[in-house]
Amino acid sequence: MTATQIIEEIATLPPSEQAAVIRFAYRLDAERQLTGTELSQLAGRMVSTKDAAESLVLRGEIVRGFQYPSS
Repeated sequence: MTATQIIEEIATLPPSEQAAVIRFAYRLDAERQLTGTELSQLAGRMVSTKDAAESLVLRGEIVRGFQYPSS
């Protein structure tokens, strides 16, 4: 099953089940360390942006990428 198929399935779920999927996705995102490649790409985007708000968001993602899971 592809990501697109999974997303299409999620879209058909009732709101309460969609909320459970969203909670799962947030938890998964919070626990996952970023790879070196992902961190490098984020850093490149951060230094090239002219938008201060985007720069802050990217900085937060980079910092989060270095954090270890809290399990």
